[in-house]
Amino acid sequence: MQVFVMLLAAGGTCLGLLAAAAVAVNPDRPNPPSSLPIHRRQKRDWIWNQMHIDEEKNGSLPHYVGKIKSSVNRKNTKYQLKGESAGKVFQVDESTGDVYAFERLDREKISEYHLIALVVDKNTEKNLESPSSFTIKVHDINDNWPVFTHRVFNTSVPEMSGIGTSVIQVTAMDADDPTVADHASVVYQLLKGEEHFSIRGSGLIVTANKNLDREKQAKYEIVVEARDAQGLRGESGTATVLISLQDVNDNFPIFTQSRYMFSVPEDIRVGSPLGSLFVEDPDEPQNRKTKYSIVQGEYRDTFTIEPDPSRNEGIIKPMKPLDYERIRQYSFTIEATDPTIDLRYLSSTSTKNIARVIINVTDVDEPPTFQQPFYHFQLRENQKKPLIGSVLAVDPDAAKRSIRYSIRRTSDKGQFFGITKQGNIYNEKELDREVYPWCNLTVEAKELDSSGTPTGKESIVQVHIEVLDENDNAPEFAKPYEPKVCENAAQGKLVVQISAIDKDITPRDVKFKFSLSTEDSNFTLTDNHDNTANITVKYGYFDRERAKVHHLPVLISDNGRPSLTGTSMLDVTVCKCNERGEFTLCEEAAAQVGVSIQALVAIFLCILTITVITLLITLRRRLRKQARAHGKSVPEIHEQLVTYDEEGGGEMDTTSYDVSVLNSVRHGGTKPPRPALDTRPSLYAQVQKPPRHAPGAHGPGEMAAMIEVKKDEADHDGGGPPYDTLHIYGYEGAESIAESLSSLGTDSSDSDIDYDFLNDWGPRFKMLAELYGSDPREELMY
Repeated sequence: MQVFVMLLAAGGTCLGLLAAAAVAVNPDRPNPPSSLPIHRRQKRDWIWNQMHIDEEKNGSLPHYVGKIKSSVNRKNTKYQLKGESAGKVFQVDESTGDVYAFERLDREKISEYHLIALVVDKNTEKNLESPSSFTIKVHDINDNWPVFTHRVFNTSVPEMSGIGTSVIQVTAMDADDPTVADHASVVYQLLKGEEHFSIRGSGLIVTANKNLDREKQAKYEIVVEARDAQGLRGESGTATVLISLQDVNDNFPIFTQSRYMFSVPEDIRVGSPLGSLFVEDPDEPQNRKTKYSIVQGEYRDTFTIEPDPSRNEGIIKPMKPLDYERIRQYSFTIEATDPTIDLRYLSSTSTKNIARVIINVTDVDEPPTFQQPFYHFQLRENQKKPLIGSVLAVDPDAAKRSIRYSIRRTSDKGQFFGITKQGNIYNEKELDREVYPWCNLTVEAKELDSSGTPTGKESIVQVHIEVLDENDNAPEFAKPYEPKVCENAAQGKLVVQISAIDKDITPRDVKFKFSLSTEDSNFTLTDNHDNTANITVKYGYFDRERAKVHHLPVLISDNGRPSLTGTSMLDVTVCKCNERGEFTLCEEAAAQVGVSIQALVAIFLCILTITVITLLITLRRRLRKQARAHGKSVPEIHEQLVTYDEEGGGEMDTTSYDVSVLNSVRHGGTKPPRPALDTRPSLYAQVQKPPRHAPGAHGPGEMAAMIEVKKDEADHDGGGPPYDTLHIYGYEGAESIAESLSSLGTDSSDSDIDYDFLNDWGPRFKMLAELYGSDPREELMY
């Protein structure tokens, strides 16, 4: 170990080189030649700045590192070290300046140590020289083996790849100094899997076999070892590489059966699956591009086969309705191929990709079928035809049951049409094309059994009836016109140009003719022969005082067969104009025309209705008066609910009514006379209380007489209707001599009052008789 000596400038000055570039610390080293010049400085300085030591030295601690040497030669000189590792890792001999390491050093952890050397006076601790920084470098030894960045590597490569296909790059790191030869060099080799893969010097793993078939072996596990150039290896110098083979489409689909048989009902829906054809394809689903086709047979347009790669099957679906009565069995040959297969990897062509399919159709009871998917008939408007068109439905089964036709009520304009048992459609009402240009009917066909009862099998069909046009509408104005003309208009002045339309279907060659029904007006109509006409001033000057509005009846004819002519009224308003011909004062035509015919009709109907109602009321009153006069008026039934919120005053309140009569009846007295069955029931009205008398002044028959008077009045009042009156008493005096009048206690079994006479008062008292009368069943029980 050598320490290089350099002369450092004191106090931050530049360094001066000594005569020798380096002074050997080892005493055996020869001195530099005397011929080299030696630089002399008055101020002494350090003559060192760097030291070296090997890592992981085997000798006993401490290890000598080097010597701090200064040109200051005094007896009281003392050497010191400062820095992060001073006193811990490195220490210096205060007298000699020798530096020692008290720990074994690891270059892979710390490769350099930075320290500061001090020369101080032992007594005063003052610096004799300026502090000097120096470095202790740790020399590397080959003490680390390569370590992989991962213990396990995962990768994939397509199957059947060629030799030398790159798989993965693995890397191992050596912590030794790469600047030292062979200390950090890594050598790779395979410990497992070398028959299928190989590894190159850089750690790149490549394929060594071109027949890596995923269907035979999908995964490989290889072990890679890394060591340095000097052969140093360790436990962590190995890694495992897991290689998965990526699937490629290199296998043909193969049918699992040579023949497939299916049985399906004839009413299976078009497009519904009826069976599955299973194939074997070891490739993964994304590489299963199986194509199924019918190679023999005439049913290519009857069935289709849709592939399902996830389940390795083909699904057969009918493309047309099946009919048991027509074809009961289908037999054809199918083939399974894969057009996307990579022929480079194909070893041989399979012969098991052809199979036979047999489909048996079973019979079901089907609904009637119409011969056409829809029907289109034509009907001329304003005509009733016994036969517009016919629909026909048949029973597709062998039974050939009879069919009943009907038109659904929900059909558009179905109320205007009917259908016979034979399916003939006719109209019951003439149709106007301008109102109903099309009628869409839904016709039902129901299957009947031998007794004529519907079997529940039915089908429908749409019938579209087009109403053809007839020339039954006269032409009219294309729009409302409100022409105006100045009262001083010149002769030949254009008032308005008119045009016409026809509600009927207008052909391209339609020609409208215009004319005035009268020629004695101050207007002229000129037909332009292009379905328009001009209204111009005939003489000029109009007298607004005489007529402010002129009504021109315009005749418009079409060229249909037969030709129709219509009259449209054109109202021309005469206005005052200024010098520039601008209208200044015009009366609206509607104000001059007055009330329209429709308004007059509406007013007349209103007046007529009011008159009829007045006559009916007068007649009814007259009839009622006559009926009252003869006592034969028909009674009107009313129901009246009268609620009395007034409570009696108890036993002290005996001046208003004589209740002794009621008590006499209750305790077995004479019952009131029973009226005849045809006698009118009493009219219950609000009874006015008579004047109060002193106690004891009332007569015993006063209440009975009053009731009889009121009853007699009601019996002989022919104009008063009968009333059913409900009296509700909120409270009766507990001490009243009349006791309680509530109906809640009158139905007690100990009542001694006989209410059977209510049955003789007629049907109006029937309910009251049932409530208060005796029950024959109760009498039998006793």
